[in-house]
Amino acid sequence: MLTIYLADIVAIIHLGYVVFVILGFICIVAGIVFRWRWIRNPWFRVLHLAAIIAVAMEAIVGVNCPLTVLEFRLRYPTGPFQESSFIGGLIDSMLFYDAPGWLFTAVYCCFGAAVLITFIVAPPKRKGTSFKKNW
Repeated sequence: MLTIYLADIVAIIHLGYVVFVILGFICIVAGIVFRWRWIRNPWFRVLHLAAIIAVAMEAIVGVNCPLTVLEFRLRYPTGPFQESSFIGGLIDSMLFYDAPGWLFTAVYCCFGAAVLITFIVAPPKRKGTSFKKNW
């Protein structure tokens, strides 16, 4: 029973990672349009770029996500036909889709390229750097 709760915690962390990448991109694009200064925070931008690059590189190399592997080992220690918790089933239905691997790789790489483009269009700025030139 403990392993199911631990698997749920891993699934929640995994979902948080995905939300950070997707919502972060939406905020960055909105920040470019509305000239929000906080989207230029170097810590946020570098972590965000690194997060999607890690996902894209895992897909290119063919490595399974470590969070997925850990969650499945905790949730299904004796095989894939065990019952999951409500939380685990709900989160897994949001995170995992049945599609060819090449499609995920293409989506992750395109999304990573889009994040990289925003990194170039609106590069991070350190505090104290003048925003008047670029906003």
